[in-house]
Amino acid sequence: MTELAVRTLPSPSGVQGPGPDTYKGWLFKWTNYLKGYQRRWFVLSNGLLSYYRTQAEMAHTCRGTITLATVHIEVGDTCHFVLTSGGRSYHLKVSSEGECQRWVSALQQAKANATQMMHHSDDSGDEGPLAQPDRALIQGALKTLVSKLDDLSTCNELIGKHGAALQRSLSELEDLRAPTDGADKLKTVNERATLFRITSNAMINACQDFVDLAEAHSRRWQRALQYEREQRHHLEQTIEQLAKQHNSLERAWRESPSTHNKGVERTPEGESSEENEDIEFFDAMEDSPAFITVPADDHSQHRLLSSNQSVTSGSLSSNWSQENNDSSGTYLRRGRRCRIPDKPNYSLNLWSIMKNCIGKELSKIPMPVNFNEPLSMLQRLTEDLEYSELLDRAAHCDSSLEQMCLVAAFSISSYSTTINRTGKPFNPLLGETYELDRLNEYGYRSICEQISHHPPAAAHHVISQRGWTLWQEITIDSKFRGKYISVMPLGNIHLKFHSSGNHYSWSKVTSTVHNIIVGKLWIDQSGDIIIANHRTKDSCHLKFSPYSYFSRDVPRKVTGIVTDGKGAAHYILSGTWDDKMESAKIIESSHGCGGSEGKQKTVYQTLPPKLLWKKYPLPENAENMHFFSSLALTLNEPEDGVAPTDSRLRPDQRLMEAGLWDEANAEKQRLEERQRLERRKREAQANLTLEEGREAESYQPLWFEKRTDSETGESSYTYRGGYWEAKDTQDWSQCPAIF
Repeated sequence: MTELAVRTLPSPSGVQGPGPDTYKGWLFKWTNYLKGYQRRWFVLSNGLLSYYRTQAEMAHTCRGTITLATVHIEVGDTCHFVLTSGGRSYHLKVSSEGECQRWVSALQQAKANATQMMHHSDDSGDEGPLAQPDRALIQGALKTLVSKLDDLSTCNELIGKHGAALQRSLSELEDLRAPTDGADKLKTVNERATLFRITSNAMINACQDFVDLAEAHSRRWQRALQYEREQRHHLEQTIEQLAKQHNSLERAWRESPSTHNKGVERTPEGESSEENEDIEFFDAMEDSPAFITVPADDHSQHRLLSSNQSVTSGSLSSNWSQENNDSSGTYLRRGRRCRIPDKPNYSLNLWSIMKNCIGKELSKIPMPVNFNEPLSMLQRLTEDLEYSELLDRAAHCDSSLEQMCLVAAFSISSYSTTINRTGKPFNPLLGETYELDRLNEYGYRSICEQISHHPPAAAHHVISQRGWTLWQEITIDSKFRGKYISVMPLGNIHLKFHSSGNHYSWSKVTSTVHNIIVGKLWIDQSGDIIIANHRTKDSCHLKFSPYSYFSRDVPRKVTGIVTDGKGAAHYILSGTWDDKMESAKIIESSHGCGGSEGKQKTVYQTLPPKLLWKKYPLPENAENMHFFSSLALTLNEPEDGVAPTDSRLRPDQRLMEAGLWDEANAEKQRLEERQRLERRKREAQANLTLEEGREAESYQPLWFEKRTDSETGESSYTYRGGYWEAKDTQDWSQCPAIF
């Protein structure tokens, strides 16, 4: 595919720079989420990598240029590499590993030459790298024009010199007295007149060259400018057309819902048929629904079927029938704040920021606070405790299987607050902490600490006077995919009940934010959760069904089954992660008919379902307060006596909550730059330590330490103690100054 270099690149040791040496060929370049990778003609020349749609375009239209002197070359998987410079990224692919190696080698050598050229050139007035790739092209044209001006200046001097000599000769000729001297003087005048004519012609030619060159560059720049204007106009029309189509589909949907099937009637708000393109990633029809309800002969029972087993809805024992309808006003009754300033209505184009970030980790993308919510990731972790009363009830269960059902409901309840929460939480600074002391109200104390910045990781510890302890170490892996963002929490959550010694662990599912380009943002949760009781070997398998445009199931559906240590099923769980969960106790099982793939189904008969958990209603005016729950509204409320590293004291977050977004953006940049400076200091100290022959010490969190769990064998950061004692004495001398 690649056309080999037409001239060999010079050795990187040469200071003369790449010069005219060229490497050109076809590469596949990532364009956008609709077209993917497209074939483009690339030219590597004079320290610049430019690309065109076709070879013919080289004469008039360059589609883009990247400066190699400041480029970062990252080799990815097979036949793939990424070039990044000045906030612009090129994702490139070739058809073979050999071509990839040749291109990467040529780029690295050209980068070395361009870097040395930048350092050794006396003609450039800049000491640092160029601000924009186009500047190099403009400087090249300007240098050529300057050289032509030098030629014109030289010609001007020669014309002046020869013109003066000619004038003297004519004066001498007029003063002649003797006719015999006339021939010699006339010959001299003719010679000088000839020199003057030659110099004048040279001047005229140089002027013509200058004018032609200036006109040629002017025409080229005019064509490029006109092309960019047309492209911008075309893009604006396309976006406007997409928005109109999206709005038309929404109107058509609202006006004639009866024309669609029942499954489509439950399309998430803001979703349209345009989202069909995501079905290849999130189509639940490939796996039949976990449970399908069908009528049973006995009017007091139901029968539920699945691809592997069919179960009926049921319940837990009668002491589980308590509902939580009176809990929505809890925080209001305890005197904590019930509102925050309304969110300002600032318009900002997310795609303009995200288009150059496809494939990157979300935590590494510089984002303004306009896309944040005024809470940190540590506070979002703490928000999982909103339904801590489920664990209080579980602590009093005599049956480990009943306890498992409540633990499963607790694990699901943590997603209920995310349904409308499309804002990105603040990435905590390294060493940032967050405490939540609800000892008097709910009997627990919670402490979080950011233990790593890249990758972002946090440790969390909660101890309750009502009989349980929870801890977790979570690393956030997030990717921007062009049309959606995936957030994958890595790590396990551990829960231990004091009286029984039952130790549970589970992990989180993947969260996906859709409609990044067009339409209203919406969130989906998908994946499986396996909850294990390490003492009794009981387990619970929960399935979060991804949303599908063609599915007849209830959106945001969650189903699960609780089994004992021998694999026997005892409870069926069903509901949605944004509303409620129910449990059904299995009283009988039998083998049913064959499934769609020849698998034999199991039929479970259960008691009527009983409510395990129901979501609290949102506070009044929540839509203008980032859709915060009652607990979330209190998380950033100022409190006395907290550590100086607490998220409540983070200035950019406080400014954003107050509605001062411009000031918050400036403060956010200051904090991030300070954190980068601290990281460079740590790296320099580590390198110095290694040079001295000593082992470099890695960053150590203040309140957590690495330990291995004796039951699970898992190594993770757990609470070392000391925080609450330091708070009692107000001795924060160990805390770093991070804000």
